[in-house]
Amino acid sequence: MNQTKADTMKAIALHRYLPIDDPESLIEVELPTPTPLGRDLLVAIEAIAVNPVDVKVRAPKDKVEASPRVLGWDAAGVVVAVGTEVSGFTLGDRVFYAGDITRPGCNSAYQLVDERIVGHAPASLSFEQAAALPLTAITAWEALFERLHVPRKSTAAKPASILIIGGAGGVGSIAIQLAAKLTTLQVIATASRPQSAQWVRELGAHQVIDHFGDMSAQLKALGIANVDYVLILNDTDRHFPAAAEIVAPQGTIATIVENAAPLDVSLLKAKSAGFVWEFMFTRSMFQTTDMAEQGRLLDEVAQLVDQGVLKTTVNQVLSPINAANLRRAHAELEGGRVIGKIVLKDF
Repeated sequence: MNQTKADTMKAIALHRYLPIDDPESLIEVELPTPTPLGRDLLVAIEAIAVNPVDVKVRAPKDKVEASPRVLGWDAAGVVVAVGTEVSGFTLGDRVFYAGDITRPGCNSAYQLVDERIVGHAPASLSFEQAAALPLTAITAWEALFERLHVPRKSTAAKPASILIIGGAGGVGSIAIQLAAKLTTLQVIATASRPQSAQWVRELGAHQVIDHFGDMSAQLKALGIANVDYVLILNDTDRHFPAAAEIVAPQGTIATIVENAAPLDVSLLKAKSAGFVWEFMFTRSMFQTTDMAEQGRLLDEVAQLVDQGVLKTTVNQVLSPINAANLRRAHAELEGGRVIGKIVLKDF
């Protein structure tokens, strides 16, 4: 059940929640190598990706951790040990996953993860290419197909449209591909710079508008009065009023970004429009009965990648995985201008 491994492992962690330019904000530590029980896999980490959730969890606050806290929720690696109840994986399997926000993260040489939320990594991708996908793929998939209930491509699917606000980010980069390749939707994405506009067009967006401008007016200039679905991937507070104006009668808005102030959902009443949240950690956090859907979803994503339908969204690779490079990645994400995903490889 086990391959040879050290009793301790390298990890990047925090004790205090500090600004990212403070060298103590993320530090290198040695921790005990964990042992898998039940349905857990022990994965030797080969590559990790950084997401806005990492930055939000690490954000400065008056709190001190008694023991090192390890962040990170995007990984690819190799199974080196399994719990007694594991049935879907064996030693040596290449895997990718986002993990569980209630457990230690992937910024460590080894990590425990429940097999139900793990996928077999795409055979056609390197570890760093695979690590860019899990969190964003799960989020985008659940938002489109489980929260917005977008129908998969078929001759029966009626013509419909979606506006993806924040199309060049990690989730947007996958959501555009899924919508363009697996549905009949007209895909409109937002991007605010020439580089990001080119990125979203290459991923499959049919139209591009600027989320810093008047989105309703830009859509009308394209001959689009309303869209059936709106997916908000940045700044819900700012974009919700425009989304309420843009969404079609009986349409639906979904967001993945928490709001700072109450949202005026009464704006949706006359249209009988819906509003729904997507949080990809819900299933693992609450141990829902359908938790294994995330593992199946990742396996399907891997198949679509290997078939050439989807492509990785990695846009920058840093090596090795150490505190300095992880702080650099966090700082770039905090700058708010990252296109695609930042990945780190090799401990």
